[in-house]
Parts: sequence; structure tokens; C-alpha cells
Amino acid sequence: MTDTDLGDDLTGKCLIAMPDMGDPRFSGSVVFLCAYSPEGAMGLIVNKRVDGVHLTDLLDQLSIPKGDTQDSFPIYYGGPVENGRGFVLHSLDYHSDLSTMKVADTFAMTATIDVLEDIGAGRGPQNALVLLGYAGWGPGQLEAEIASNGWLIGDVSSDVIFEAADSDKWPKALEAMGVNPAILSSSGGTA
Repeated sequence: MTDTDLGDDLTGKCLIAMPDMGDPRFSGSVVFLCAYSPEGAMGLIVNKRVDGVHLTDLLDQLSIPKGDTQDSFPIYYGGPVENGRGFVLHSLDYHSDLSTMKVADTFAMTATIDVLEDIGAGRGPQNALVLLGYAGWGPGQLEAEIASNGWLIGDVSSDVIFEAADSDKWPKALEAMGVNPAILSSSGGTA
């Protein structure tokens, strides 16, 4: 399968892991695609928290003042690549002059420390997920995973990404596509 077989650019779409996803790091995952091209793809897993780590811990580690930042603001596992690198997926009401990248009509991503400083100071985006690491695919790799029924591709609203409980994001992403998670088969076929 080539990138043209997938139609339009997948940037801003979500990958929803099929039940028989072979890689346990992606089992039950919803991945927001931040970049897609014939050279590969980059996305962020939006429904898996890093256990026991919160934004205040990260701000302390980076010596960033916390302001009124809530202790319960979670940190997410963005993917298995570069786990020490941080990303913030956020609403469009925030823009960093250094590196904010508009990803879709309602989403942007910033990967510089100034967004964390602004969040700590109460000047950050209204909606945000702070993630460590990312998911990456080389040329043709994602297309092969999609062709082997590893992923469904769909549009997911900002409500699902930013407001739904983490355990609800996978079924809600499927339901947004008109797929009932209860009857989804763990094996697929090809025509």
C-alpha cells in the first residue's frame, strides 16, 4: 500500500488500534497524527497516562514555577520514541512564537519549554495534554500496519481528546466512526 492509497493527508486524523494490535505498547490506543507524508508519520497516544507522574513533577524537574497548576494534571505516554522529549497537544487559543504547529482545525502542538512555562504561569492553552515521547513510522510502515488491519483511521473531536476519561477515548473514537466497540472483531480480512 502506498501513501496515495490512503487518500488525503492523514495529519489531524486519529489512529484507533484494532483489538488484535500486535504491539502491546499500542493496544487500546488512540493516536493523534500530528504529521504524515511519504517520508513517514508522527503521532501522539492520547489515552495512556504515565503512572504516578504529574505536571507539577515535570515543572519541578525543569525548575519552572508552578503557579496555580493543579497537582492532578496528568502526563501522558505519547509513544515509544524519545520518551524524554515532551510535547503539548493543545487547543488553538495558544500560540508560542518559538514552535507552535497548527495540526488541524482545532488542534496545535508545541514542543518547546515555553508552553510549560506558560501553563505553569496560568497563561497556557485552555485545553492541553502534556505527553512524553511520540509514535513514529518510517516510509510505508504505517500504511503496512493499516493494510494488515492494525488501525482504523477516523476523525476525533477535541471533546474526546481533551475531556473524555482516558478509558472512554478508545470506544468514543470508534463510536464517532459509527463502529460499535462491542461487536468489533479481533481479526480482519481483506477483499
